[in-house]
Amino acid sequence: MDFAFVSGDPALDLAGTVRSRREEPFDVLAAPADLERWVAQCDALPDRVTADVATFESALALREAIYRLALDRVLKRPFDPGSLAILNDTAAGPVPTLELHDAGLRISGDLPAVLSHIARSAIAVLADPDACLKECGRGGCTRIYLDRSRGARRTWCGMDECGNRVKAAAYRARKRAAT
Repeated sequence: MDFAFVSGDPALDLAGTVRSRREEPFDVLAAPADLERWVAQCDALPDRVTADVATFESALALREAIYRLALDRVLKRPFDPGSLAILNDTAAGPVPTLELHDAGLRISGDLPAVLSHIARSAIAVLADPDACLKECGRGGCTRIYLDRSRGARRTWCGMDECGNRVKAAAYRARKRAAT
């Protein structure tokens, strides 16, 4: 399975690994191996980590906490205290090692360090008063993304998955109405 990294931040991308939360939720992280592949495909994280059952469950708990907190921010409501506790506890964990090479940045560490890094990233986004967080405008998609577009006019989490679907549906509706 290919993962979508369209949210503008690894923490929000992790939260987006459950699709269509309100209708028919589909979790793309069904097993520890899925999490290992997700981490390897995320540019801002180490190439390889191993996930046992305990760290996998920690990752899922962090994911849900990030989603709840991001949704709280989007809806302009107070943060959920339980989610804050999970996020802050995870952020206090070990940090990955960063190394600069001629080829660029190399990040290494185990899964607890990766989760700590993701939690810190979520804290940075959620604490930034200028960060424009939005929920995807396609009905059924519940992905929350960081809108960095000019004028904050972005409507969908990503064009490939959601934007094209909305535009194609609108085109088909116009064609039906014209006939």
